[in-house]
Amino acid sequence: MMERRRTREINLGGVKIGGGAPIVVQSMTNTDTRDIESTVSQIKRLEDAGCEIVRVAVLNREAAGVLDKIKKRISIPLIADIHFDYRLALKAIDKGVDGLRINPGNIGDRWKVEDVVKAARDKGIPIRIGVNSGSLKKEILEEYGHTPEALVKSAEEEIKILEDMDFREIKVSLKASDVITTVRAYRLFSEKFDYSLHIGISEAGPILPGTVKSAVGLGILLYEGIGDTIRVSLTADPVDEVRVAYEILKSLKLREHGVNIISCPTCGRCEIDIIGLANEVERRLQGITKPVDVAVMGCIVNGPGEAKAADVGIAGGKGLGILFRKGEVIKKIKEKDLADIIVKEVEELCDTQNS
Repeated sequence: MMERRRTREINLGGVKIGGGAPIVVQSMTNTDTRDIESTVSQIKRLEDAGCEIVRVAVLNREAAGVLDKIKKRISIPLIADIHFDYRLALKAIDKGVDGLRINPGNIGDRWKVEDVVKAARDKGIPIRIGVNSGSLKKEILEEYGHTPEALVKSAEEEIKILEDMDFREIKVSLKASDVITTVRAYRLFSEKFDYSLHIGISEAGPILPGTVKSAVGLGILLYEGIGDTIRVSLTADPVDEVRVAYEILKSLKLREHGVNIISCPTCGRCEIDIIGLANEVERRLQGITKPVDVAVMGCIVNGPGEAKAADVGIAGGKGLGILFRKGEVIKKIKEKDLADIIVKEVEELCDTQNS
């Protein structure tokens, strides 16, 4: 396993971030926060998918005013995402949020920042400084342009504001929609600071291109040991963000969560609908949170050998298939029953692990 970069540990609502703790998966709701029912419903779906921290947009006092009601009905830490209005941050803290995402430099006079910092310190609430390439100060852009150095300079200025107030319960993000800019910014920052890092590619895009960009950028950073908490920013259902995040972490053996599908690419030897079969098995096993390797192979001759590391698997031929465990054939199955058999097998395996 790659060596993780050691960062300052913070505690966010009981979830440890940095300091060698497991990388934390988070997402953000896309509901109107004032709509308590819709927001809670989406958060519960995120919880079921494995989300460990959730962030909500706080655009006005009405949204801030319902945060306590939302928090009472969910099981994971709640972060308030706030811009410009320090009063919203104070209201969110009063309503019991577990963390803030603000930029101290854009909420006004020093006394306003001091009020927020004092309230956060009194409640033990960490603050995330969220630097984004799309909202850098004019002065920084004039000096550095849209560069990794600009992101790091912006973060330095924001950090200094909090450090001057003797506040260090900080985590930082430096996001751009450009993968290379983002990677280089996090590398530069990591050479100068030991604050815990929230990593992501900003505005990554719809699910396919967004997944690819996120996997490339975050994969590089994670392999280099950079990153303590992760969000995959997709123009998609937030649940998909969580699923993609875990797939990235699983591929680097940084977290274990849910089913790992091993399936062969299509080729002229396939005599079954391997695409449909693999998609059906993946869909039906989405609710499994235990780490299980499941193989779905299209060649009944070579399938078990090619996927011998899988806990369980199926391989199909023309009208016939087999069930195998750890590469050993267990029994023959009718092609039409392959999906049902493998789902049942995985569920029974998970039941055995729970007992």
